[in-house]
Amino acid sequence: MTRSYSLAYLTANESSVPEAISIAGRLGYASVGLRLKPNGPGAPFQSFIDDKQVQRETLARMADTGVSVFDIEIIRIGEVFEPTAYRALLEAGAALQAKAVLVAADDTHAQRLAEHYAQLCEFMQPYGLTADLEFMPWTGVKDAKAALNIMALAGRPKNAGILVDALHFGRSSTTLADISSISPHLLHYAQMCDATAGQNFTTEELIHTARQERLLPGEGSIDLKGLFKALPMDIPVSIEIPNMALAKPIGDLAWAEKALLATKKILGDT
Repeated sequence: MTRSYSLAYLTANESSVPEAISIAGRLGYASVGLRLKPNGPGAPFQSFIDDKQVQRETLARMADTGVSVFDIEIIRIGEVFEPTAYRALLEAGAALQAKAVLVAADDTHAQRLAEHYAQLCEFMQPYGLTADLEFMPWTGVKDAKAALNIMALAGRPKNAGILVDALHFGRSSTTLADISSISPHLLHYAQMCDATAGQNFTTEELIHTARQERLLPGEGSIDLKGLFKALPMDIPVSIEIPNMALAKPIGDLAWAEKALLATKKILGDT
């Protein structure tokens, strides 16, 4: 079995969309993940939605390299939420033939969050995209059990999904048994990285590591082999390893290569 690897936005976060696709093609990644909307006010993202030249160049590079777009970011569900606000993002995803949209939960009220999530899934149906809810210990969905609860409360929409990020597995109360209990049809891809495992981190520390100080697989203490054994064998692996101190001096191409080689080694795919 040949695993499929995707180059996540955060691993090549200095690159434009066309540049990320070229890097992926050169290194043997099958796909890329793109951040087409900022994950917070004033945060960085990749120009595409309102840039016709980037759109044309992106489609040309995809055709030249055979690299596809797997996931796009990001939809955040807060206490007040209107799915139509994300129409342009979803239209871009459909134009790129992407498979999934990363969804984050900013609402701690489970029933309201589930209702909004169900509305989002319904709104997304025509675009052919799955709504992959990522559990993160500092958000309204802190672990895998909480994500499964939202799926149940939302009525299990057919395009629902749960995104398992190795970092959040390693830093939440999520167990391997919890991962194994997630139905395979909810698992569309999983994110790979390493870090120091544990639950004794402040919210600030959790966010800092997630956004700019992850480790290459094998350099931390997260049970990556156990995690990926508990996940479906054919699940696409999104390599999401931002490390500003180590990546910036060598550039996105060299860092993306290190990340891919380390991931393949830990998964026995060398």
